[in-house]
Amino acid sequence: MNRELKLFFIILALTAFGLGLTNDVLSNYFKDAYQVTAYQRGLIEFPRELPGLLCIVVIAALTFLGDIKIAMIAQILSALGIAALGFFTPTFTVMLIFIFINSLGMHTFFPLQESIGLSLLKGQPVGKMMGLYKGVFTAFQLSAALIVFFGFKYGLFSFITETKLIFIIAGAIFIVIFVLLIVLDSFVKNTEIKHEQTSFIYRKEYNLYYILVILYGVQKQIMIVFGPWVLIDLLNKKADTIALLAVIGGLVGVFFIPAIGRWIDRFGIKKLLYADALSFIGVYLLYGFLSAGFFQQTIALTGIPVLLAYLVFILDRMSSQMGIIRTVYLKSILIKNADLTPTLSLGISMDHVVSIICAYTGGIIWKVWGPQYIFFLAAGLSLINLYVAVIVKKGSKNEY
Repeated sequence: MNRELKLFFIILALTAFGLGLTNDVLSNYFKDAYQVTAYQRGLIEFPRELPGLLCIVVIAALTFLGDIKIAMIAQILSALGIAALGFFTPTFTVMLIFIFINSLGMHTFFPLQESIGLSLLKGQPVGKMMGLYKGVFTAFQLSAALIVFFGFKYGLFSFITETKLIFIIAGAIFIVIFVLLIVLDSFVKNTEIKHEQTSFIYRKEYNLYYILVILYGVQKQIMIVFGPWVLIDLLNKKADTIALLAVIGGLVGVFFIPAIGRWIDRFGIKKLLYADALSFIGVYLLYGFLSAGFFQQTIALTGIPVLLAYLVFILDRMSSQMGIIRTVYLKSILIKNADLTPTLSLGISMDHVVSIICAYTGGIIWKVWGPQYIFFLAAGLSLINLYVAVIVKKGSKNEY
């Protein structure tokens, strides 16, 4: 492994650690520091999700700088946004501004992270290395989650004090990443990490990738919002239970994600796309039947049904970790390498459009018809994933 790749792994690990210190506790921060209502909590999602739509504009405007330099800017934004909230407790409106800044940096970095990682492989097996990337990311997110758990449990961290040490630490980590990106930029002299477009691109040749990304936007929102809500609202489970399940899912992911990468190299994209589609269909059908039983009180709210719900929650997390399949698939169908970052950023924007829509429509479905229909709808839409797997021709240029 060359020095550029080793340095990138350090950057990846620190990014995961910094995000692990912040993303999973923001809801607690909003509640403890601002006593937000459910209505206000909904409003906060707009400045948090809007950067997912804007990242394509930011990357297109700064494309002349190259991916690594744009990534530097993204880390500065992430650091500024979260550190400001660590050093003082601003008014609610000002807090939303800093949340937006932090989120803009984070969302801008996501497509660049994958683009830079793929560009540094230099002949390495793509599936195996992408799996290793994601495995490292998951491992350090898990480490951060454990620190968060013990930090709050023993009083090291708090959101009711003027300063929030956990956010200050996260901001410092993002600054360290910025410095490491400067070093990486000095190492990398080839042009593969610099793309040529001055605006986003849309190519019909990538239509199947766009379909997969849009579907994932729906699936992701259900994973993040409605999957845990089955446990919280229908089974009255508290944050400690959700945190413990997330830790278990992370532990499984440390081994599961690298395995996905090896399977891509061994079995090819087509078979893994089948596995991706079938995993979503299975998870959401089972979640639908369980949530119907809990909602209608036709199955027990204790014992084996609850354990089964826990298992489905963990499987849900594992299904979400199969996103590397979409990235490697895109890599396999690129017309030219310069398309990678603009296409990934366009994909994130598409993802967030449907995510925002899904958050509102899913809530309506839950209230009017029942939670099970959200999951049945997701399972039905996942049939389109299965269709994509069918039409990708084995042995063609679409097969990695």
